[in-house]
Amino acid sequence: MTAALSATSANKTIDLGPAVELVSKEEGHRQPLAPEFVSAEDFSPLEVAYDFGRIRREDIEAGPRNIWRYKKLLPVPSTVEETPNTEPGCTRLVRADRLAKALGLKSVWVKDDTGNPTHSFKDRVVAVALAAAREFGFEVLACPSTGNLANATAAAAARAGWRSVVLIPKSLERAKILTTAVYDGDLIAVDGNYDDVNRLATELAGEHPKWAFVNVNVRPYYSEGSKTLAYEVAEQLGWRIPEQIVVPIASGSQLTKVDKGFRELGQLGLVDASPYKVFGAQATGCSPVSAAYRNGHDVVQPVKPDTIARSLAIGNPADGPYVLDVVNRTGGAIEDVTDEEVVEGIRLLARTEGIFTETAGGVTVATAKKLVETGKLDPDAETVLLITGDGLKTLDAIENHVGPKATVPPSAEAVAKALGY
Repeated sequence: MTAALSATSANKTIDLGPAVELVSKEEGHRQPLAPEFVSAEDFSPLEVAYDFGRIRREDIEAGPRNIWRYKKLLPVPSTVEETPNTEPGCTRLVRADRLAKALGLKSVWVKDDTGNPTHSFKDRVVAVALAAAREFGFEVLACPSTGNLANATAAAAARAGWRSVVLIPKSLERAKILTTAVYDGDLIAVDGNYDDVNRLATELAGEHPKWAFVNVNVRPYYSEGSKTLAYEVAEQLGWRIPEQIVVPIASGSQLTKVDKGFRELGQLGLVDASPYKVFGAQATGCSPVSAAYRNGHDVVQPVKPDTIARSLAIGNPADGPYVLDVVNRTGGAIEDVTDEEVVEGIRLLARTEGIFTETAGGVTVATAKKLVETGKLDPDAETVLLITGDGLKTLDAIENHVGPKATVPPSAEAVAKALGY
């Protein structure tokens, strides 16, 4: 695969902005930028290394109202905003005082990523992956997905005029299937769970040299898109880092990249490099990272997912060990919550702040509640909760828990009686 693409791109210089090389996470082996995701030296994941140069707040603030305002911090071409893309990012940061009171916290902010083009944070990572894929000469955008990534990949490919190939577990929520199929790409349902789908995608990536599997062969670039969550939170808080942040865990990449984003901002002098704690949230029915943390292990044992939080249902999370590293280094913690608690987390956020989140957000809110109750979250510290997807995608999770308070005939008297007047 790499050789074929190298030949394709031999006549052009790869422009990935400040990105200069790939580095292995375990032993720091360095290699040129390429569509590769595992080091041939130590077999650990590869991540992007940069030469940022000088970056000023005012230059970022003068940029477009999307993630490309941070293009000098991302592995994307200098002209990325000029190519057709979904332009995600710059979603709202909501001061959540009523939720804070309900949770027993002094100050809570909700980073509401339901406002992205396909209503989840996955638009961020796919936009960065597509930009890199263009530079490497790919022609098809593809992915294995638990749902939100399927939406984002199909939409981004449609916007770019590319073909998409999206693989999903056949048990995926109906809403997420429909909101992927509507873009008219090649949507393939697989008889298996996400880990089965992911293995199939890795096999296909090796057989199709022109297919950019966003979270496989271009994963190092894709994953950097999650840093924009950290950048936006810091900028929206007036260029400062929150004291605590709670992040849902699927593969674990988002949590590690939020941490990386905060560290980069501090190293570049864009914020004061103040201490912060990162907390991870999982559903009990798929909680291998939480279990490893609770047992003091540095190895994550795979599990078979069984939870309503399907967007987090990755039983063998690729970045699990690195999540443990981040949480332990920052003094955070990882917790998991039951499906019943997930539903209550969804409802709590909705009734206190008017934000309807999918099950992953329910995991985040419910985990924050549990972390407060167990004394792991500081009740006096400024806290950010990442809400990464829209509740309209997972209506089945709440359909048996909410509905009309009453059904009445069309009369004011009947309404008054139903309301207890």
